[in-house]
Amino acid sequence: MSPNIVKWVLKPAVFLAGLGPLTWIIWAGLTGNLSANPLSDITNETGVWALRFLAISLAITPARRLTGWQPLIKFRRMMGLYAFFYGSLHFLIYVIADRFAALDFPDGIVAWSTVTNLTASVAEDIYKRPFITIGFATLMMLLPLALTSTAGMIRRLGGKRWQALHRLAYVAGVTAVIHYWWLVKSDVTSPYRYAVIIGVLLVARLAWSRIKVRAPRPTPIRSTAPQRQ
Repeated sequence: MSPNIVKWVLKPAVFLAGLGPLTWIIWAGLTGNLSANPLSDITNETGVWALRFLAISLAITPARRLTGWQPLIKFRRMMGLYAFFYGSLHFLIYVIADRFAALDFPDGIVAWSTVTNLTASVAEDIYKRPFITIGFATLMMLLPLALTSTAGMIRRLGGKRWQALHRLAYVAGVTAVIHYWWLVKSDVTSPYRYAVIIGVLLVARLAWSRIKVRAPRPTPIRSTAPQRQ
């Protein structure tokens, strides 16, 4: 496939598709197609889509190795950024719908005390509720990956350090599943599916690493030409 088709057709199409979940959420909210607790629906949907995009980003490298289609790698950064984007929305909606809505406003909404009280409330919730603790930790792991996703940051960090840092994506995948599992508590069917998917991708990554270590290195060819004295 032509590189121009990938750049000018496929990548814009995938980018627009990545905005599809957000478009649907906005449409459903405006047209009354959410449940009686719309904020809960929006929080859950953004969280699930963050996990989905993270799983897709982790699946791209194995898919490229299996199919041999190298342009797939060009979509990995986009999927990772969408995972961070929806994860940030998920956290922001929780802050507004859960913590901000529970505040008192003795000095009015637009006041420094509102900022400090909101920060303290969120920090206390992160500390006391384990599923929020691990969810916040997941978002904090995705943050440096999003910040270092550009070609310029790869050059600054160097390939090896960049790759080592971006292995956090697998850890984030595990903690995201745990966050989801602890959130739903009773019906864990959906978190179980994602646990299997992330587990398979992690095993594939570990297996590939072992194959690379065991693969024989090519023997350097020595020149048989006579050396000059």
